[in-house]
Amino acid sequence: MTKKSAPDDSAADTNPPSEIDEGGRAEAIARKIYAAVAAVIAARLARAAVERAWVKVTGKSPPEKPESPKVHWAEAVGWSAVSGTSVAIARLLASRRAAGTWHKVSEQSPTGRKRSAASRGRST
Repeated sequence: MTKKSAPDDSAADTNPPSEIDEGGRAEAIARKIYAAVAAVIAARLARAAVERAWVKVTGKSPPEKPESPKVHWAEAVGWSAVSGTSVAIARLLASRRAAGTWHKVSEQSPTGRKRSAASRGRST
């Protein structure tokens, strides 16, 4: 039986910080909350806009429960596709915008890495 050697701590010191442990840092938590709030607000606004557009185009309110057998399958699929896609795109755009805003006002990039002095002076 061979004896296992202790882990080499020097390797961790020489590797560039490609990933930063974000656990428990107030700034990382605030960044995540900021992005989540932006995504939720965008999703609600998108949903309301899609509902209004659905009523205007079809002349009736969107199905409350598209999975119900009482709803025609074409209407259920149409509503699910339109509302789901719209909400997903709105959340994506809001999250990206929040990350960009955070990047502009913070010393941290949206991924949690410290920004270099060169990138802080550069406009995006």
